[in-house]
Amino acid sequence: MNEILLDVRDLNLEFHTDDGIFKVLDGVTLEIQKGKSMGLVGETGCGKSVTGHAILGLIPKPAGKITGGEIIFQSVDLLKLPEREMRKIRGRKISIIFQDPFTSLNPAYTIGDQISEAISLHQENGGKVAAIEKTIQIMEMVGLPQAAQHLDDYPHQFSGGMRQRVIIAIALACNPSLLIADEPTTALDVTIQAQVLELMFELSRKAGFSMLLISHDLGIISQMCDDISIMYAGYIVETTNMENFFANYKHPYSEGLIGSIPRLGHRKEMLSTISGSVPSLIHLPPGCRFHPRCSYAMDRCKIEKPLLKEISPGHKVACFKVAG
Repeated sequence: MNEILLDVRDLNLEFHTDDGIFKVLDGVTLEIQKGKSMGLVGETGCGKSVTGHAILGLIPKPAGKITGGEIIFQSVDLLKLPEREMRKIRGRKISIIFQDPFTSLNPAYTIGDQISEAISLHQENGGKVAAIEKTIQIMEMVGLPQAAQHLDDYPHQFSGGMRQRVIIAIALACNPSLLIADEPTTALDVTIQAQVLELMFELSRKAGFSMLLISHDLGIISQMCDDISIMYAGYIVETTNMENFFANYKHPYSEGLIGSIPRLGHRKEMLSTISGSVPSLIHLPPGCRFHPRCSYAMDRCKIEKPLLKEISPGHKVACFKVAG
């Protein structure tokens, strides 16, 4: 049986604003196995990025508040750790790659300084010389040419693809057990996207770290991940391994996502759409949050929230039609 590295259990999170309370996460549950990659998929605004930030304890306070649940990482509940202990987790054991490589880097510091700082903050021994040596080593590992000659360069001197490689280098500087990649190729053109994704895939297999890949693109997730969790309006509606998902997806929302993907050789085929729009997180519908857009909705769906239930080994669905 595979070892579970990260176990998010019934996570609830709210944002308190002048407009009201936004219930961003509602009972989010997902597991990431050691050495495996999990793809978290859903429409914009469904809570994917917030889930990643919550794992790392990066929710802005006092506006953001976790109201329930557990985040178990290596048998420790991260929600119970003081900030001082969480600083030891971030970067060393769990790293994150944000969406925009340009805004993720400090324009006033050199590339070498920013990578070596991550190493110096978390390594037990060594010193400045050792940190620089490791900086060059990891720059070469992520495919930055002539690394030693670029230590004193600034972020604006790098292309978008090279900046993203720098971000990956910073994230992997201390050999983390878990990498959270939050839409890591959104700001890049298609050709560079493919190169960066291939690099991440190769590094994950070579270094053996686990990964949570956050994306709205099922195509990217299918190439990169072992398992998949589908999120809708703040909760997980389906989770299983990748092969089983494409062969046996069950939730109506998953059906809609699959139906919206163009298929090679079917140019004249009309793509299916999901009617309606994602509900406002401040005015959520009662019962199942997907029921206003679901063609299979029953009266029960309008008043009762379905729980995530296992319908076959490793395959869980939150739907009364499938797992009533």
